[in-house]
Amino acid sequence: MILTDYLDNLKKNYPEEVVTIDDEVNPASFEVTAILRHLELAGKYPLVYCTHPLSLKGEVSQFPLATNVFARRERCALALGLRPEQSKLPLALEYGLREASPLPTKEIAKNGAPVKEVVKVADEVDLAEFPIVRHHDMDLGPYIDMTPIMCDPESGAYNAAFLRTMYKDPRQLALYMSPRQNWEIVRRNEEVGRPTPVVVVVSHHPAFFLGTLNNAAFESNDYEVIGAIMGESLRLTASETWGERFFVPADADIVIEGEVVPGHREIEAPFGEWSGYYGPQRLSWVIEVKAITHRRQAIFQDVFVGHTDNRILGTIPKEGSIYNRIKGFIPNVKGVHLPLSGAGRLNCYISIDKKASGESRQAAIIAFSTNHFIKNVIVVDEDIDPYNEEEVLWAVATRVQADKNVDMLREVPSSNLDPSITGEAISTKVIIDATKPVDRPFAWKLEVPSEAMARVEPLMKKNALL
Repeated sequence: MILTDYLDNLKKNYPEEVVTIDDEVNPASFEVTAILRHLELAGKYPLVYCTHPLSLKGEVSQFPLATNVFARRERCALALGLRPEQSKLPLALEYGLREASPLPTKEIAKNGAPVKEVVKVADEVDLAEFPIVRHHDMDLGPYIDMTPIMCDPESGAYNAAFLRTMYKDPRQLALYMSPRQNWEIVRRNEEVGRPTPVVVVVSHHPAFFLGTLNNAAFESNDYEVIGAIMGESLRLTASETWGERFFVPADADIVIEGEVVPGHREIEAPFGEWSGYYGPQRLSWVIEVKAITHRRQAIFQDVFVGHTDNRILGTIPKEGSIYNRIKGFIPNVKGVHLPLSGAGRLNCYISIDKKASGESRQAAIIAFSTNHFIKNVIVVDEDIDPYNEEEVLWAVATRVQADKNVDMLREVPSSNLDPSITGEAISTKVIIDATKPVDRPFAWKLEVPSEAMARVEPLMKKNALL
């Protein structure tokens, strides 16, 4: 699976999903994100493909730029081989199903790997050739906001995650990590004064990047899980820097190889984050770039961080995992949604066919334990669509008494990018049980008779009202 195949499919079969810009644009001067913001304000979320973006040298880059790839769930469904109408719960469930069945990888020779069509090492390396994007006005510099991949020195398992890397100079990136899996890999290496090999996969098929956001355990091999999400074994090839001691995705468009320098920190950020707020300036790790490899006709990818592109990308993998975890304890769970209003991470809506008191709270606690980002959970009945926020909030307004149906969990681990947190990444989490009680009668929800709905459906279609 390659990026150009995905783009060609969109252009041929879903042309309304792609906007191509042939004018010169300067990504490092906010021009790409300004285009995306104009579209967003107009309620439009196409994939934007810039054919003549400027590099950091101010010249037209040889690499076209694709962004806003994940800004519609329908395009994410297409990336996984589903139909656009399967973009809600079916998409999340399919993700969870694939995540649970990793596929072994396939190793191929360098001379058969498309990502090795162009190889640059040592003094040939120049990050400034790329059309790297500066996203928001307070960002300290242009950022590559795609996926670094590292290998755990103890288990040998590969781990991928979306992490921001700030351009410092032609051979150096600053890397920010929250204290999670890649952070732990770097910590283990730093303890013995060892650099950490890292590859930044800048461009690949969208299914690859959806796969990197899996919720598998730390010492699981992300390459195998990514292949499962993509629906085929991930092809790997030996790196230029470390040979067969570190494998890279063979079908990627662009891969940057480097090492995280032990004990070295430099100033990085502010940077506009997924929360919609700027992350503060910090001393962050540094990647010394050793090699860049890419296809001859490679495309440079970017994510519009802090906006719908970024939020949907982070939402789909988590919904499926949370649903599966809850279903193991509450078989009557009907749906799970992480809405954009919660930055795709902080709020969670769960729909259940409640059979017993306590199931709502149990479902919420499972959601918190599955993903530490979640801050507020609202549990609703099966007659409420968790993907329809108006219905969810209607249930809160009409089925909740705060003294009986709202609980708080204090001193729970959370994300340090939540701007409401002070000090450590510890949060108070909220459960809102917006389900009807099972031990007493409750008011009936209004309904138009289903047989009348069916009877007038032909009339509606005849008058082009459906």
